[in-house]
Amino acid sequence: MPTKMLHIPTADGRADALAVFPDGGERHPGVLMYADGFGIRPVLREMARELAGHGYYVLVPNFFFYRHGPAPVVELPEHIGEEARTAVMGQLMPLIEAHTVERTLRDADAYLGFLTTQPEVSAGPVAVTGYCIGGLLAVRTAVAHAGRVAAIAGFHAPVGAAGSDSLRRLIAQVHFGHAETDLTPGALGEINQALDAAGVDYTSEIYPDTVHGFTMADTDAFNPAALQLHWDHLLPLLGRTLTRG
Repeated sequence: MPTKMLHIPTADGRADALAVFPDGGERHPGVLMYADGFGIRPVLREMARELAGHGYYVLVPNFFFYRHGPAPVVELPEHIGEEARTAVMGQLMPLIEAHTVERTLRDADAYLGFLTTQPEVSAGPVAVTGYCIGGLLAVRTAVAHAGRVAAIAGFHAPVGAAGSDSLRRLIAQVHFGHAETDLTPGALGEINQALDAAGVDYTSEIYPDTVHGFTMADTDAFNPAALQLHWDHLLPLLGRTLTRG
């Protein structure tokens, strides 16, 4: 399966990005995948390969970190345990907190423009999926590009931080898979009320026995059953919203 490291021109420079897609010269629906706060690394490459194996062109940009260097922007251990997590996030949080909504939207313009013009990507709408902070970026991308994004998925993501007004503006089909430790039932209710108001086809649920980061196999938060549940929701969502050929 072809795997490429690419550079995407943006308003603020050039973003390195991972692209994975099926071999054979055919065109496939495009999926923009935003990583979690640790960025592009082996576990994200494996997840992108898994998704591409189901017939998608998957683009994983070094989202806002590219402004500080290519991925990984800080040294990451093979396994990100609690002690390592604290140290790494101490380095990354200032970079994350400095990232503005305006930068997110400028980058999203560049990423979607690049994705939809690749010769291996079929015509038609795309999907956006994200993990942790990437889920928030996915929401903002889908809201800003409502006519181009047919599906959005976010996992252990602070999607509520986008605000009820933004969630009400979604028109794409939605799946949010939340960690038990990330939000209260009341906060889940507020998110779902906003999605109800949007009138979109959605599922938004707390995955059982999960903590923040449950999809990431290189962290202590990893939950194999929850990762499989994530695929059980994500793949049907993409299958019913993206056009083949």
